Amino acid sequence: MKVLLIQPPIRDFYDTQIRLQPLGLCTLKAAVGKHLPEVEVVVKDYHQGHGRRTIPYPPELSYLKEFYPFPDRSPFSMFHNYYHFGATFQEIARDVMDERPDLVGISSLFSAYHREALACAEEIKKIQNVPVLMGGSHVSASPMDTLENRTVDFLIRGEGERPLVEFLKAWLSGGGLEKVPNLGFRPQGQPVLNPMEKNYPFEELPPPDFSDLGPGRYLFEKKPLCFITSSRGCPHRCAFCSVHLTFRDGFQRRSPGNVLSEIRQRYQEGYRVLDFEDDNLTFRKEDFRQILEALIEEFPQGELRLAAMNGLSYVSLDGEILALMKRAGFKGLNISLVTSNSPVLSELRRPHTLEKYLEVVSQAHALGFHIVSYQILGLPYETLDDMVNTITLMASLPVLIGASVFYLTPGCPMAMEFPKMTEADIFKSRSTAMAVETENFRREDVYTLFIASRIINFLKSLPVPDNGWTMGQVLDTEQQLGKRQQLGIEILRRLYEKRELCAATKEGLKVLRPFKADLFFRVMDRLKFIRTTEGRKILLPALPR
Repeated sequence: MKVLLIQPPIRDFYDTQIRLQPLGLCTLKAAVGKHLPEVEVVVKDYHQGHGRRTIPYPPELSYLKEFYPFPDRSPFSMFHNYYHFGATFQEIARDVMDERPDLVGISSLFSAYHREALACAEEIKKIQNVPVLMGGSHVSASPMDTLENRTVDFLIRGEGERPLVEFLKAWLSGGGLEKVPNLGFRPQGQPVLNPMEKNYPFEELPPPDFSDLGPGRYLFEKKPLCFITSSRGCPHRCAFCSVHLTFRDGFQRRSPGNVLSEIRQRYQEGYRVLDFEDDNLTFRKEDFRQILEALIEEFPQGELRLAAMNGLSYVSLDGEILALMKRAGFKGLNISLVTSNSPVLSELRRPHTLEKYLEVVSQAHALGFHIVSYQILGLPYETLDDMVNTITLMASLPVLIGASVFYLTPGCPMAMEFPKMTEADIFKSRSTAMAVETENFRREDVYTLFIASRIINFLKSLPVPDNGWTMGQVLDTEQQLGKRQQLGIEILRRLYEKRELCAATKEGLKVLRPFKADLFFRVMDRLKFIRTTEGRKILLPALPR
């Protein structure tokens, strides 16, 4: 028997070039290899490595054309074209036909891209009658909606390793499917969801099998990158997160010895960058400390580059852990403040405090970390003033601002407070859609603050001398700057002089009408200084306007 597992393409205004390795599919392959070695499993990534092509805006997102009107080459650019990232659906179908599988499994991870997963199934079915099985986070959140599409024959909710193995056992033996845990199917044409059961213990799962993809395919700074996880799930229950729908067995960790064994294996395979994709990597500090200490002892400094691009919960970070991380090979630190408003943090069910955040930023900066601090713009619980306060706080700290626009995720606790999501709502579950507006803020406000964060980050990255600059000096400075930085200074100068922001196009500067200059200057008026990532200051005692 041959099983083909597919990572489908996506369609959006931008794509993340890294973090595309299909970790989940490769873990499924490893689990089947352990329990059913007679079954051949092939993993195909049709997202990464297949280029991009411009496609028309979908009707549901046509309102964004006024916000993304120009191809902009400035340092503050937003988006413009809508793209298909990956192989075409027709190419995928032809390739699947050449593989001649007995079963095709398609990953449907993100709700915003569920149409792409279904389009793969539909195109495959046009040229061959092969059964299609679908799984992933979106399927776990919307199983009945997924089964409504007749090109999907089966689905798996939650963690997939044991359900897939049990499904294949039933398939091979000709037995019934009613006892396969987590399975969804249509006996007699009616959708049925089998009861949920526990997966194999996380500790007992074999390492993901990346053999179909090769260590040279996914690179970070020209070095082979590999995903790794030391845990599954998250002990927190943030109101905007739906990870619990997939990892229903609760928060699980692998033993430090198990994790280290896989790291050694990956090193032997040629990987030199390891990205921990845990939802809460540092929750059990003692386990993480053991891993870091072993890596420091076993690998010479500089041999491994470590990252946690999925972000770290700063609740469990302290000076000791941060120092060990730096010695082991971490250079960057991604932490999520979300908002500086403590009552809103409580309403979001986040066990984080502003005091702890400031402590971690101070310690990490002293150790030389490059820090990215994330804010969610457009939270329904916030006012416009709340968002401005969070941006201005991070502007004064030695961090880059990672601004992300809020979107509602199917199945998250917060979704219960909204009307039932339509298919169009689910499609717009993406940051680029800027879909949520409230009585406290409009889309233009969120758009403006997003660009404001980019402008602040531009200023934070300038080569400011030790004694600092004033904003007036910044606007008068063009020496020792590259062409893109010079362009940014030119656009900023015009913003201060004419109170309008421009995109840089081939035809010259074009005004971005939705940008609210008054809101931008409201942010800047709150600031006494902007602190660069190096810790230097750009003083703002009086704005030159």
